[in-house]
Amino acid sequence: QVQLVESGGGSVQAGGSMRLSCTVSGRTYRRYCVTWFRQPPGKGREAVAALFHGGEGTYLADSVKGRFTVSEDNARNIVDLQLDSLKPEDTAIYSCASKTYCDIDWDDPLKYAYWGQGTQVTVSA
Repeated sequence: QVQLVESGGGSVQAGGSMRLSCTVSGRTYRRYCVTWFRQPPGKGREAVAALFHGGEGTYLADSVKGRFTVSEDNARNIVDLQLDSLKPEDTAIYSCASKTYCDIDWDDPLKYAYWGQGTQVTVSA
């Protein structure tokens, strides 16, 4: 079993910044993919960013390129999502999820078996 726990989140005004962290623990492999998803109120789940731990490559959705950054603290198995220039439409529940590889299906939530509980991000105008 793999456990993921998100931290960070809260409320911020438009144009502000926020940092979310996803701590990964349990029976992890040397390489695994951690992806951040978000679900705005009344809408479906959207992949935002992914990082291939132990491998190469990060992935960002077009909607957040230039504003969001994904990185990791390798020693502590934490994957961070830095959210800058936030907009009201970024309001959502943000969750991290994990699977074995970051590949062409990195943005498909159905491919992920392990999920965190989610954290709320609210951006006011």
